[in-house]
This record gives sequence, C-alpha cells and structure tokens, in this order.
Amino acid sequence: MHSLVAKRYNIPVHSITLFILGGIAQITEEPKKPRIEFMVALAGPLMSITLGLIFGILWLALPLHAEIAIAVSFWLAWINLLLGVFNLIPGFPMDGGRILRSLIWWRTKNLDRATYAASKVGQGIGLIFMIGGVSIIFSGMIFNGIWISIIGWFIFNAATSSYQQLSFQQILEGHKVKEVMFTGTRSVAPEMSVDELVNDHIFTSGQRFFSVTDQGKLKGLVTLQDVKALPRKEWAKTSVGQIMTPLDKLQTVGPHDELVTAFRVLTQQNINQLPVVSDGYLVGMIARDNLLAFISLQESRA
Repeated sequence: MHSLVAKRYNIPVHSITLFILGGIAQITEEPKKPRIEFMVALAGPLMSITLGLIFGILWLALPLHAEIAIAVSFWLAWINLLLGVFNLIPGFPMDGGRILRSLIWWRTKNLDRATYAASKVGQGIGLIFMIGGVSIIFSGMIFNGIWISIIGWFIFNAATSSYQQLSFQQILEGHKVKEVMFTGTRSVAPEMSVDELVNDHIFTSGQRFFSVTDQGKLKGLVTLQDVKALPRKEWAKTSVGQIMTPLDKLQTVGPHDELVTAFRVLTQQNINQLPVVSDGYLVGMIARDNLLAFISLQESRA
C-alpha cells in the first residue's frame, strides 16, 4: 500500500522487502512535503487495520457451522489489527515514526531536524523493547523475551541507519562526481582470456575490478566475482567479454552528476564500484570505500 501511495505522488519505489512483521518499501527519494510523508506512512497501518476490521466483521457474520472459516477469520482479524497497531509505534523508520517525522517536519519546516528527532525517538523505543525483552527473559519466558529483544534491536538499528543515510546525503549535496572519482583503473580488452586477466592483471595489481574497453570505448566491467564464478578449467578458453557485465546492464554516472546520485546508486543497488562515463568513454570510477572516506573527511571539517 505504501508503494501505491508513493507512486501516486510520483515517488520512485526501488523494491519491496517482505519480512515477518510486514514489508518495507524502499523509496528512493524523500517526500517533498510533510503532507506527502504523512499520507505515504499512514497508508500501511490504515490498510492493516481496515483488513483487520473486515475479517472481524466476517468472523462475527459467519454461521456457527463454518468452524474453519471462523477460525481463519478470527486469526486474520487479530493479526492485521496487531500489525497495524505495531506499525503505528513512533519508532522511525517504522510507519509511526514517519508519521511522527511528518508532524515535526510540518511544525518546524526542517526535514533534518524532524528526522533527527524521530530517529532519537526510534532509538529510545528500540532500547525500551530490548530492556523489556531482557527482563522478560529473566522472568522465565525466554522465547518471548528473545523475540521482543530482536524487535527492539531491529527498531534501534533501523532508526540509527536511516538518520545516518540522510546525514550522508546532506553532506554530499553540492558536490560533483568528478571530485571523488579516481582515474587509475586498469582497462582490459574484451578478447583477452580470463587466464591472462588473472595472471597478468589481477595477481600483479591486486585490483578487484577492471573496465573492459575497445578503442577507449567502455564495453563493460569485469570483477573478481565474475572470475570466481567461472570454473578454473574454463579460464584459458573463455574471453573477458564473455564473463563481463555489459555496459547496457551497468549502472553509470557522469563526471558532472551530483555526488549524492552516485551514493544512492551504490547503496540501492548494493554495488561496490560505479563507472563514470562521458560520451561513451570511461573517465573514472567511484568506489564505495572512496565515497565513505570523502564523507568522513567532510564530517571532520564540519
């Protein structure tokens, strides 16, 4: 439901991850207004509570002889109601935390301040859950205590990482890709054998990835993981071009793109390096480690 409302407001949704407490929609951009944040965040719990009420009414309306349907309706009603109420807990980045952030944002007109406040509340709620879980463990209900502690740990870490990610994006605002990219990456030809790549380039340079170029034009990227996926006996008769990730399947950025764009691509795609391309030519690379080092340097200067 979050994703549908987000798309209604033209907010891109990268993926949806399902887990035992529901699902997390990975939204690639922050909402532009607190009202939009409020509507997107409220959609999930509202849908769960609505489903709970529908199954509750069905449970009451079913004839007594429909025992299986009554049991299913009863449990679906309670599960959805509890899930809806749980997600309203004001622990950012849960739905309740995002609702809280939208209200603080609306009041203060400052997204950074609102995110900081909502994250601290989320961390506090996470700690309360963890402490409560430990207390329950010592009272003898070990399974329940462990479960509550895990939920608390999840909330605490999610709140911490969410604010950290927003802080990183704000640090990178105004900076360009060309400030961080490095140009010392070795290139290899697509017709080179994998055996030659390993012996003459990987072993001698220690580099874990190589751009694959033909007359200066970028054709793809080959990594150590690509080599490991190929059986050793196939190295001599397999070309780099056969195992590389071709350009049309690569995520790339330009040297004049915003650095925050590169950060989002690296984190959302869970990749470690990003080619910097201009007019089809490779002009540099951005690695996750270099970007984090740049962020650390900017923080030390603040």
